[in-house]
Amino acid sequence: MNIPSRILAALTLAALGACGQQSGSGEPDLLASSGQVVTKSGALVSRYAAARFAEQATFGPTPELIAELEKKGFSQWIDEQFALPASKIDTSPIRVYNSEIPAEGQRAYEYFISQIYPALISSPDQLRRRVSWSISQFVPTSSNKLTPYPALVYANFLQDQAFGNYGDFIRALTTNPPMGLYLDNIQNRPLSPQCIGCAPNENYARELMQLFTLGVVKLNMDGSTVRDAKGVPVETYSQEDVSQLARALTGWRMAEPPSRWDWSNRDGVLTPDPWELAHDYGEKKVLGTTFPANKGAAAELETIVSLLMAHQNIAPFVSLRMIQHLVTSNPSPAYIGRVAAVFRNNGKGVAGDMKAVVKAILLDAEARKGDQIGADSNSFGKLREPVLWFTGVLRGLGCKQAPRWDNNNDLVHPYQQTPYNPTSVFSFYAPTDRAPGSNLLAPEQKLINADTLSARMGGFNFGSTSAAAAAGCKVEPFGEALAASPLLYVNMVNERFFRGAMAPTLRQNLMDLAPTIWGENNNMKAMNLLAYALSSPYYGVMR
Repeated sequence: MNIPSRILAALTLAALGACGQQSGSGEPDLLASSGQVVTKSGALVSRYAAARFAEQATFGPTPELIAELEKKGFSQWIDEQFALPASKIDTSPIRVYNSEIPAEGQRAYEYFISQIYPALISSPDQLRRRVSWSISQFVPTSSNKLTPYPALVYANFLQDQAFGNYGDFIRALTTNPPMGLYLDNIQNRPLSPQCIGCAPNENYARELMQLFTLGVVKLNMDGSTVRDAKGVPVETYSQEDVSQLARALTGWRMAEPPSRWDWSNRDGVLTPDPWELAHDYGEKKVLGTTFPANKGAAAELETIVSLLMAHQNIAPFVSLRMIQHLVTSNPSPAYIGRVAAVFRNNGKGVAGDMKAVVKAILLDAEARKGDQIGADSNSFGKLREPVLWFTGVLRGLGCKQAPRWDNNNDLVHPYQQTPYNPTSVFSFYAPTDRAPGSNLLAPEQKLINADTLSARMGGFNFGSTSAAAAAGCKVEPFGEALAASPLLYVNMVNERFFRGAMAPTLRQNLMDLAPTIWGENNNMKAMNLLAYALSSPYYGVMR
């Protein structure tokens, strides 16, 4: 079915305002300078604040994580997460296969999907996972073009890069084989009579500036648009800048020659092509900076990294995108400016320190203001996109994997947003998308449609006892609570998924529905009622 745009608009705006109706007790005192909350009970942070922080910094709260955050506080937990090694997905089972044989290609794709959700929900380095997922959404590749093996290689690459330096990331990204294949820089060659068919390819050069580092208009440090005397936005770069940058990016190749059906050459790094005609050695001028003649591909890459990292846009551009993916879709200019200042200088004179940036985002006073119930504005927060909705449910139920459909054994997952498989380089949605009928930035609302709502109401097969058990989901405690008392059940759902502050309206709705909810057994009834609760705007917004 199709939901009319006016109804989608109403749902979006209702979701943006819904969580302002929460109720709770034990209001904590916010210490804006540290991002910590001290409660009357003596815990370093309140349970509500811990659960809220977990939604921003991980793929969803769990009872164990909340207890850990209450004890350690946010700053110590972040530092301990920084110290953990990067978890990786094992790519070896799909390194060699014949993609022209449909059954082998299908098995590779199924393996790709099956490995993603255990990594997202069970990896101990939850903060790194959340940050690398966030980066993947504005610096994407896609298995649609790459095939499953290099798509997982790219996911592992982002795990290595997530807590590094953004300048180093730009350098590594340019020599990353999956990105070289995805945006065709591996094919970028200067025109030459000696090379039949060689031609510049501007795809990577354009997206490197437009989507990954600078954006299309010049920005002030607070993310606001720079305008000329007539009020017209000032463009960041011209088409000539794209063409000149593409010339500087010529001359990269796979380190090893391709072997039929062996995808290992999609791993590792690209290297400068030793063939002299593969790179354009002429003088270039990009964004007002002259690239001297007779420089090789590796030397020109260093100039590119320095140029982009020195540009006025990169700090607010990257800061806004990271804030949007971790904390709130519509941050204030002051919030963006504070984080951008850390991106520009981590306190030790270093630009692009992503550990410092991530910590600044999560501990900023604007991010932590809502740790005190009812203290934040109704415009703060972000719609829960399909992946974060799904992983939040999985972690809340203690699952180890996504369940499978009983009728065909396919893995259940939100098809509206398959990780590492967006439909285009513009990813799943644009960061500038706004809520219908509103001026609020709400990019994720692009994915909230009839299919999304239907899937959430359907419960993603959690009502199947066998499917849930096979995925390691702990459904039985919810079924037992519902059988004992609707109030006991609602309290359990409240604590597990609503930070202990469920809206009174939703609480009453669940109490009213509990006696009549459909299900073949108590577990199914409990999961069907949970699907109703988690399909509501009260869970649909991370505030």
